[in-house]
Amino acid sequence: MSSNYALMVLKAGWVTLELALSALLLSVVIGLICALGKQSGRRCLRFIIWFYTLLARGIPDLVMMLLVFYSLPALINYGIGEYGGSNSIEFSPFMAGFITLGFIFGAYMTETFRNALINIPHGEIEAASAFGFSPYKLFIRIILPKMIRLALPGFTNNWLVLIKATALVSLLGLEDIMFRAKGAAEATGQPFSFYLLAAGFYLAITLLSVLILRWLGKRYELGIKQVTL
Repeated sequence: MSSNYALMVLKAGWVTLELALSALLLSVVIGLICALGKQSGRRCLRFIIWFYTLLARGIPDLVMMLLVFYSLPALINYGIGEYGGSNSIEFSPFMAGFITLGFIFGAYMTETFRNALINIPHGEIEAASAFGFSPYKLFIRIILPKMIRLALPGFTNNWLVLIKATALVSLLGLEDIMFRAKGAAEATGQPFSFYLLAAGFYLAITLLSVLILRWLGKRYELGIKQVTL
């Protein structure tokens, strides 16, 4: 395996990591907003969020990605043309992957955060309210730390699946680690070596993520008494 090609493939791993972290941030924001929205008393809002999660989880990732990359810009440009605009909008492969992965995994994060919110002891929230906590202070001091602890297992699974899903964006032409591995394999005639290198990169990111999230879980479990029967 040529060292120059191997270095080129590994450097492209930064693009993959940047895409995964950007999509994760978007999915967390969407998930938090929708999880809180599902707890509201507005039936219309709950229905919109329910339909969004159904749509995001029901359409295959690749199909959604192709729709965002090809069809969504065409739809936007058509709308702009209807109002007399002349600018043409196109999504880069990175932007299409960012929007698609954030949109899809936002639905999974919604259910993860919602289940965590449901399992927070309501008495603690009532006690904090009785002590005069503002809604912001209540969320930051009471709800968020407990929600993180309860949501961490589901969050970990979502993050690990999201990392693997970034490989699909190479089909749109994003020069990530899979795109570079495919190019190096075709140029050298050594597909096994370069695809194994890409697999090793994903495995290393997975291992590092598991270790960090496990440490974070232990951090948020400090002070929680373990009950043994």
